[in-house]
Formats: sequence, structure tokens, C-alpha cells
Amino acid sequence: MSKFLKGTVILLIAGFVTRILGFINRIVLARFIGEEGVGLYMMAFPTFILVVTITQLGLPVAISKRVAEAEAKGDFPKIKKILVVSLATTVSLSAIFTPALFFLAPKLSQILFTDERTLLPLLAITPIIPIVAVSAVLRGYFQGRQNMKPGAISQVVEQIVRITLIAVLTKTFLPYGIEYAAAAAMVSAVIGELASLLYLLTTFKIKKKFRLRRNFFQFVHSGKSTFKELMSIALPTTGSRMIGSISWFFEPIVVAHSLAIAGVAASVATKQYGTLTGFALPLLMLPSFVMNSLSTSLVPAISEAHSKKNYKMIEHRLQQSLRFSFITGGLSIIILYVLAEPLMLLMFGTKSGTEFVLLMAPFFLFYYFQAPLQATLQALDLARAAMINSLVGNIAKLVVIFLLASQPAFGITGAALGLMMGFVLTTSLHFATVIKAVSFTFHIREYTKTFIIIAVSIWLGFEIWDILGQELSLAIRVVLSAASVSFIYSFAVLVTGLIKREEVIRIPFIGKQLSKLIPKQ
Repeated sequence: MSKFLKGTVILLIAGFVTRILGFINRIVLARFIGEEGVGLYMMAFPTFILVVTITQLGLPVAISKRVAEAEAKGDFPKIKKILVVSLATTVSLSAIFTPALFFLAPKLSQILFTDERTLLPLLAITPIIPIVAVSAVLRGYFQGRQNMKPGAISQVVEQIVRITLIAVLTKTFLPYGIEYAAAAAMVSAVIGELASLLYLLTTFKIKKKFRLRRNFFQFVHSGKSTFKELMSIALPTTGSRMIGSISWFFEPIVVAHSLAIAGVAASVATKQYGTLTGFALPLLMLPSFVMNSLSTSLVPAISEAHSKKNYKMIEHRLQQSLRFSFITGGLSIIILYVLAEPLMLLMFGTKSGTEFVLLMAPFFLFYYFQAPLQATLQALDLARAAMINSLVGNIAKLVVIFLLASQPAFGITGAALGLMMGFVLTTSLHFATVIKAVSFTFHIREYTKTFIIIAVSIWLGFEIWDILGQELSLAIRVVLSAASVSFIYSFAVLVTGLIKREEVIRIPFIGKQLSKLIPKQ
């Protein structure tokens, strides 16, 4: 099995486990602090993401690419210099932005947000900045060496620790007020990230091929050229991520003010935003761990192929990633469309958010394509183009949110429509840029087959749900429906050859048996 496939499989397994654990975390959070508490949590969280994006300076992707190139040449001193320069940069930036967020938090909660209760969650999340900054550098190092295990396991460790703490802390602080409970959830996230960092540091110490602390400052002082090489990728990448982070930072602000213009009270706006971003969007984004795993593996794999001018391999990896993204995303859309309301009731104990899932699910295919396309652009040194695409998409998103959410006829639904506009436009622009840069054959027959299978599976899904009847409990009915639809869809995908025979045969334990279902081409 190639490094690319092996790394992707590891990330897929870890991503699946992490996403399930993350969902348990969301369910516990929602049931303990409700829609309004989740709204406070989600309003504060984008501010943290923005500061982390600035602190990381786009280095994880740059490290992954440059380390992959250096390892291809066997240049281990260069790998050490990349790591040393990156750590020095992120630690220095953390020392600036951590206290900055702490002291600016009161002004942010009073001026920008319509709900001043966001102050405590903002203060609680501040200590996580240096932790995440160092973790990101180590993950970039391991990814560049196409060793996906440490990063994958660290994500699982983080979620386990967070889930263990979140129920206890939120329950302890809830009597003091909903804002204290939301802050307690943030503290759980901080401790989880700390546990993840400790695991990464331990693994790095065991697996490293050089002593990091030896001549550390000499490497820093002599790392000017390395810094420039990293920045050539990091700055455009930061620009792209910064646009997304700034957009996410302004999103709850624009939503809150737009809903205020529409006559919605601040507490109600917070609750509605929590329903959209805390209940509906996590369900819709569930399969994104597949795309994130693919994109993480894509950067070093395509970087290596690009450095060797192997354009055939670049297209092959991209075709693989887009096909898997489409197939996986298709199954998600089927299950979410058929079981939107039952899933909301089962997981969060409310029907709130069902309308957002039904509205947005079909358009999320564009979202599922976005990560592998952006990773390809970064690996091809087209991060600047990706940044421009993200800028256009995110500006369009915020404009549409303001125009629609401020109208009483749309309200919070306008925010959902704005989100869809953003990722549809960004993904379309990414795809247009990729096909200009590399040779790409669009297999219309494969995509048409997938659309037909999705449509038929949705129809069968509704039929199966009705056949199961009301006698069974909700949980059993949901599990049986989801399992039946998944089996039908997977079988159809296999027998129509949408997954290649040579790809299936590499699946451990069951690959050879499954490959017999696929017609020879």
C-alpha cells in the first residue's frame, strides 16, 4: 500500500472516531446547556479560531510541503531547520496574541456581539492559543513525513479528554448561569488540547532522528532562507485561512445584527444561531472527516509528485480524492435528507434545526469537494489563487447573510442561504483554478451514475422508514433505516464500478471478497 493510501486510511479511521466522539461532545453540550448555551459557545468560538489562524501563520501546510520535499532528498538537517524556525515563529506569535485576546475580550463582547454573556467563554478559551500553535507545528512535521498516526491519535486523545470533562464541568457551573456553563465547555476544550499536545511531544521525542534543542538558537539565527521558503507557502495559505477565519469571526456578528434589524431579540438570536451552527451544521459536516483526511494526505503526496513533474500522478490523486469525496458525501446527504428530523430528536432531543438540514443538505456536495481542491492548489504553489477564491466566496456569504437575515421574511433562514452561497461559489472557483493548472478529465458518466444512485437511495430510504412503522423505538428505527440505506447505496456503488477494483482489494480483511462484486473493466 502506498504512503498516500496508508496515510489516508489512518486519517479516515481516526477522523471517523474523532467525529463520533465530537458528536457525543455536541450531544452532551446541547442537553446540558441547551440551544442558548450552544449559541454563546458558537459565538465565542470563531474569535478563538481567528487568533489561532494568525498565530499559526499558515505554517502547518508549509511545514508539510517543505518537509516532504526535504525528505525526498534525504536532507535531514533541512528538516530540523524547518521545525526549529516554525516553532520559534509560532511561540513568538502566541506570546503576543494570547494576552491580546485576554485584554480585548471585554471590548469584543460589549461592542461587536449583541450578547455580553460571550465574555466568559472568550476568556476561558484564551489559554488554548499557544497549545494549539505548537501542536499544529508538530502535526505538520509528521504529515510532511507522511506519518499520519501521531496526528490522528492525538485528535482521538483530545476528544476523549474533552468528553470526560465536559459533562462534569458544565453541570458544576450551570447553576451560576448559562454563560458559566459555556465557559466550562471551553475549559474542557483547553484541557483536551493540552493532553493532545503532550501526546505529540512524547511521540516526537521517541521518533525524532535529531536532537531538537541542540544548537536551537543557532538554527533560528541561520534560518533566514528557510523562513522565506516557509513564508512563500505560509503567507498565501494564511491569507486563505485568514479570510475564512475573519469571515467566521464576523459571521455571528453579522447574523446577530441582521436579526436585530429584523426585530429579533438578542437572546432569541443567540438561540437561533446556536440551532443553526450547533445542531444542523455539525450533522451536515459529519462526513467532512473523509475530505479532511484526503486533503491532509494530498498536500505531501501532490507536492512530491509536483517536485518530480509527475503530472499523471497529480491528476490520479486528485481524481481519487474527488471521487471518494463525492461518494462519501452522497451517502451522508441520503441519510440526512431521509432522517433529518429523527436524528435531531435522537441526538439533541428537539426538532429545531431540521429545516436547515433539509434546506442545505443537497448543496453540501460543494462543501465536500472544497477541502481536496484547496489542498491541491496549496500543493501546486497556487495558495494565492485559493486565497482569492476564498475571499470572493466569503464576501458573498456575508453580503447575502446581511441582505436576507435582516428581512423578517427570511430571518435566520437567510443566514443558512448565505452559508450555502459562500461554499458553492468558493468550491466552483477552486475547481476552475485547478483545471487551468493541471490536466483534468471530467468523467461525466461516473458523476451521473452517482446522482442516480443518490436519488434512488433517497426514495428507498423514505420507503424503508415507513415500512419500519411506529412500533419500534426511535433509536432502533433510525439505526435500521440508516444501515439499510447505507447497504443499498454501498452495494450500488460497488456493482456499478464507481470504486475501482484495485482500490477495494487493498481494504484489510474484506477487500478481496468485496472486489468480486465489482465488474472487470
